[in-house]
Amino acid sequence: MTDSSALDPEDRKIVTLARSARARNGVPEGAAVRDETGRTYVAGTVALDSLKLSALQTAVAMAVASGATSLEAAAVVTEADTASDADRAAVRDLGGAGTPVLVAGPDGTVRTTVTAG
Repeated sequence: MTDSSALDPEDRKIVTLARSARARNGVPEGAAVRDETGRTYVAGTVALDSLKLSALQTAVAMAVASGATSLEAAAVVTEADTASDADRAAVRDLGGAGTPVLVAGPDGTVRTTVTAG
């Protein structure tokens, strides 16, 4: 478990945004990513009959659609123990293998930080 108070303020911000998206939308996961300019993109799980995206995949897609060319960090708030391979791949595609992915529980406590690699 990672002490959330020890996080960099910008990392704490994306965890808070991800948690807020999850709660506000009543979805299984919330996510946020920070691009190379410091802009953040926040999303929840998309579960339509014709389209299924995790919150982190949606946040990455939003960043790409807004012109981001790289990511500094990503966060996902989930019941899962870690970020899925598909989520890490989406972050890796835009941010590179070393991009940190903070994985937090519903209470916002960061459980682990993995790389997109």
